[in-house]
Amino acid sequence: MLNNAMAQSPLYHADFSGLARATESSEAGVTLYERPCLGHLNLRGNAQDSAFVEGVEAALGMLLPIAPCSSSQHNDNYIMWLSPDEWLVVVEGGKEQETEALLREQLNGHFAVSDVSGGQTWLTLSGPESINVLKKSTGYDVHLDHFPVGKVVGTAFAKASCNILRTGEYEFQLIIRRSFADYLWMWLQQCSKEYGLKAEV
Repeated sequence: MLNNAMAQSPLYHADFSGLARATESSEAGVTLYERPCLGHLNLRGNAQDSAFVEGVEAALGMLLPIAPCSSSQHNDNYIMWLSPDEWLVVVEGGKEQETEALLREQLNGHFAVSDVSGGQTWLTLSGPESINVLKKSTGYDVHLDHFPVGKVVGTAFAKASCNILRTGEYEFQLIIRRSFADYLWMWLQQCSKEYGLKAEV
């Protein structure tokens, strides 16, 4: 609960616990779970400004990724490159206000930071067949030779907008808009069936 307002995942009704019990299988090729109610901050600034870059590092303890489609990670916190002057910062749920305050304390001049936590959620897609689910869902070339760990892309995913971050050999993070969550959750269940789907809580 933040400021007396209850934070709730857009997939609160999806019954991950029930699905997890119903899909227990050691042969599942795809595993899916949600990381609900994380802190999402949209950060804008000038990557050519050394004071901005150093201020972000001082506030977050991570290097600002300035190469296209790159990311930085420290523990469970991430900074993802979205465009030459835009990044997504993801932190532990409940830490978004503190993180925003740290950024505002360290940054000066031309920058913007906005809390977009309520408008997004995070799904983790993993397993040896996860790449085939991605291939069915997006026109972006997700061949593993061209999609190294740490790469993040903004693309269409089953006709919805999505940021895809690769975090492991067969592990991908899908950052999706709240309004698309139901649709993409049903899509992922359907297109994973042929590979065997396991839900985790």
